[in-house]
Amino acid sequence: MHIEINHSDDPIRLFKSDFLEFFTHISPITIVVIWAPVAVFFLYRAIATAGNGFPWFIPVGFLLGLFVWTFTEYTMHRFVFHFKPRAPWQERVSFLFHGVHHAQPQCKTRLVMPLPVSIPLAILFYGLFYLILNTVGAGEWLNPMFSGFMTGYLAYDLTHYATHHFPMRTGYAKFLKQHHLKHHYKTPNMRFGVSSHGWDIVFGTLPG
Repeated sequence: MHIEINHSDDPIRLFKSDFLEFFTHISPITIVVIWAPVAVFFLYRAIATAGNGFPWFIPVGFLLGLFVWTFTEYTMHRFVFHFKPRAPWQERVSFLFHGVHHAQPQCKTRLVMPLPVSIPLAILFYGLFYLILNTVGAGEWLNPMFSGFMTGYLAYDLTHYATHHFPMRTGYAKFLKQHHLKHHYKTPNMRFGVSSHGWDIVFGTLPG
């Protein structure tokens, strides 16, 4: 599906219903207010239930959760947001999920994940963490890993917003901005990492 870039300041309308359209717009402040306390809560719960001694699994679990997020970010962006539609209804769904962002990449209210999408996904991933960790007998890792995972999500969404609207003129921040903007304007089927580019290297989606 070819997408033309729209440079208008007026956001592309996705729904006729004003009620539905309202939920397609979100400020980055909203995700901080909603999800930062969630990440802190699970980290606090990990510490509060750790018992005596040094709970070494908490920092390790937190970092592992961050790592799992980076892989989730890459795979979702590559295989879900950029899946190739094979029917008109799939084109519609693809445009609603991510195509609208490529059509209007500078729209400030469509740069972070809206709550009607992020809340069900958070519940789904929490359920997966719970099921897998308890199945392997590592239930105590759930809280720190999910805290790290949600921290990674916040870093991703805020980095995404920054790459479109902050200068980011030095260091790795400059690289991330250039990396993501090249995804938009040069190689839309490459460079899927946003908060990091490691998995692009691993899977060969970082052009030389």
